[in-house]
Amino acid sequence: MRALPSVRVRGLVLGVACAALVGAVQAAPAGAAEPAPAPPSPLRLSAPGTDLALTPPMGFNNWNSTHCRAEFDEAMIKGVADLFVTKGLKDAGYEYVNLDDCWALPKRDAAGKLVPDPVRFPNGIKAVADYVHSKGLKFGIYTSAGTKTCDKLGFPGGLNHEYSDARQFADWGVDYLKYDNCYNTGVDAKKRYTTMHDALKATGRPIVFSICEWGESRPWEWAAGVGHLWRTTGDINDSWGSTLSIMKRNLPLHAYAGPGNWNDPDMLEVGNGGMTDTEYRTQFSMWSVMAAPLLIGTDLRKADAATFEILSNREVIAVDQDALGRQGAVISSEAGRWVVVKELSDGSRAVALFNESDRPQRIETSALAAGLPQARNYRVRDLWAHSDSSSAGTIAATVPAHGTVLLRISPERRGEFYPPAVELGPIGDWFARTDQPAQVSATLTNHGREKARAVSVQLSGPQGWDIRPTTPTRTGKLSTGITFTTGWKVKAPAGTRPGDYDLVLSAAYGSQEGKVKSEYPVRVSVVVPPQAGLSYVSDMPWVSSSNGWGPVERDLSVGGREARDGKPLTIGGQTYKKGLGANAPSVVHLYLGGKCSTLRASVGLDDETGTKGTVTYEVWADDRKIAATGVVDNSMPAQPVTADVTGAHSVRLVVTDAGDGTAYDHADWVDAKLTC
Repeated sequence: MRALPSVRVRGLVLGVACAALVGAVQAAPAGAAEPAPAPPSPLRLSAPGTDLALTPPMGFNNWNSTHCRAEFDEAMIKGVADLFVTKGLKDAGYEYVNLDDCWALPKRDAAGKLVPDPVRFPNGIKAVADYVHSKGLKFGIYTSAGTKTCDKLGFPGGLNHEYSDARQFADWGVDYLKYDNCYNTGVDAKKRYTTMHDALKATGRPIVFSICEWGESRPWEWAAGVGHLWRTTGDINDSWGSTLSIMKRNLPLHAYAGPGNWNDPDMLEVGNGGMTDTEYRTQFSMWSVMAAPLLIGTDLRKADAATFEILSNREVIAVDQDALGRQGAVISSEAGRWVVVKELSDGSRAVALFNESDRPQRIETSALAAGLPQARNYRVRDLWAHSDSSSAGTIAATVPAHGTVLLRISPERRGEFYPPAVELGPIGDWFARTDQPAQVSATLTNHGREKARAVSVQLSGPQGWDIRPTTPTRTGKLSTGITFTTGWKVKAPAGTRPGDYDLVLSAAYGSQEGKVKSEYPVRVSVVVPPQAGLSYVSDMPWVSSSNGWGPVERDLSVGGREARDGKPLTIGGQTYKKGLGANAPSVVHLYLGGKCSTLRASVGLDDETGTKGTVTYEVWADDRKIAATGVVDNSMPAQPVTADVTGAHSVRLVVTDAGDGTAYDHADWVDAKLTC
């Protein structure tokens, strides 16, 4: 950790499953993949325990769910170890149960030894390690490569105590050390971490060494052989903005990863409640494609069934734990449509189709682009739907907002037969009203070489919804590459409150393997048309909003992580009564219904960020970007933005991080008004 300042979604080819300040993470531009870095230099040291971490470590760390709160104690750690066994996590590959900060007393004893907190750990650390070991698991601990650890109370760090602390850890039975970076007194990082490497090696005990210096000294260039994994970013937090920013920072470093040497984009947030299950599946999918350590960061004693389902997906875990040890590489990332490919030891490819945006998008690549040889047919295994299909070479899906389709692709072997890969999904945004039917449409495309026969498409919704087809919903056959489009009129029942509702788009078709069914849950927004005249955006109902830090605020700055904790909107010393407080990446989506003409606002970084932060502002009408600023920083006064939204069904107010991470990006839309 770093101390400041020192739904299941389905529908592809098969079935698609879909800040506190984050250390000033440098994010790749969303529109293009960064070039691969130069390969790492030859190793000069041997890591302590050279046969350790040949695949990315898997386990648990308490920090993301407990921080230093009282619930972090011996009972919690033992409870997690028990759940690893009873819930099948141990059998799925998780093995390390790790303590983070706050396990010790604030001062060493007279002999200079670390002292476990007797309230949290009344039986000492060795007793906890022994309990973890009795379950067939391994035990990890935390300290910092400085004079203190990172919590605000400042527990004893390991700087100048490396050999004594390493010996104490080994005597306790420690198998994993996370070594942080706070209060380092300016000592060179390579020197500090190499000293602890030497101290761990001198104990003779195999201990996985996790270097946590936040990527500040580019450890991927020197830490191979010093440690087994190294943090590439600042701390993650349980928000979409943080997860996305960290993912972008880690993706370009694929050339540096390999057995015993892993890029570490920080721990999993799955189950902590700040994101949707779709977003948590994305984190788990992308961390696995990036060959990242999989360290559970939620209190498993409180976890729901969906959390265990995500964390226990053995097909996704197998991608992370593949013996070849390759980190996935980005092959495209246009307009937030990411394709990341990881070579696997059996010659197949894991392909992640990741949708960064806040709306469903179609993402396409090919087996050849993924690095596979020419073949007549390819087996497409959906690792979330656990289903197989056959593609002639196209790999595509309509991916939900913030979702990831994770596939395993390989040439079909002789004697293998799978149904044709069929892609099902909605077109554009789906809106519904209670006063009149809304028109929506969807497509079904055959990517297989075999014809899909007796094809039918259906749309169903909650009881009382009026859903009627406006086009034929059946066709006799669908050849390779052919798309079948269906249209529907959808009307919500009278009295339905504005908000999001789930409809189910389903398809059935025949093949030589028998009848195949596929479904795609579609999120429909029940909306109310805007009032005539001039309206402040902060007074209007929104279709949706997403934000990089806490919620988007109405008539306040974004402030902290909680709702309504901001301050008066202030740019360049001028305070505004009306507007939106956001933090990159942010999107506010409004329904216009073709009834509005002009959007006007002033934009700028809120004064609460001091002198830091850089963002850009964009206005999108339906699928078109109709206005944008250049890079805006805190030295600038409020910038005017005017956009012609005539005829648009909806508009999105977008804030990006300007390509340099989301830290301090508190971005205001002040006096934002629509004329309708």
